[in-house]
Amino acid sequence: MRRRSLLAATAAALILTVFGLGLVGCGSPRMAALHADCTTKDLKWKLAVLKKKPHSTHREARLTAVNEGPGACVFRGFPVFEVHVGKGPESDGKGRGQTMPIDLRRGGTVTTSLRYKDSDRGTPSAACMVSNDTAVVAAPRDTTGGRAIAARDETGGRARMTICEDTVWMSPPKEIAE
Repeated sequence: MRRRSLLAATAAALILTVFGLGLVGCGSPRMAALHADCTTKDLKWKLAVLKKKPHSTHREARLTAVNEGPGACVFRGFPVFEVHVGKGPESDGKGRGQTMPIDLRRGGTVTTSLRYKDSDRGTPSAACMVSNDTAVVAAPRDTTGGRAIAARDETGGRARMTICEDTVWMSPPKEIAE
């Protein structure tokens, strides 16, 4: 009798576990609790500066990260984004909006839109705070330091970011479906 109840309890626990995992998908916030935070070294970063819209004083860019780590990780918050000239002035990324943890599988991609004040037609780029073709990025909550990446235009050529304010605004990160 005792052996039968133990077997029944084990079978019930196994069924609940299998169906419970089926209800909680791999990309859900509940599964995110099972994975470690993404680290800067496990992400491959790209920065694309988009074409400037006519008659606009602002410029758009896109920061993308691909998980090349050994397994899934959680992208939890806004990435670190800095553009500076040596040890001189810098413009830092600041998030707008609410973020949700993203359970990023190996090979998964997350993207963040950037917006900053660009130089006007009549204003020389030297009058702006920062003008550089590289940025320093890091994964959210990663304290091991950032990685320098080159800014590219939409065709893949080197691009220069001329930023006339101390803030680069970031949209909440989102996962790109493949």
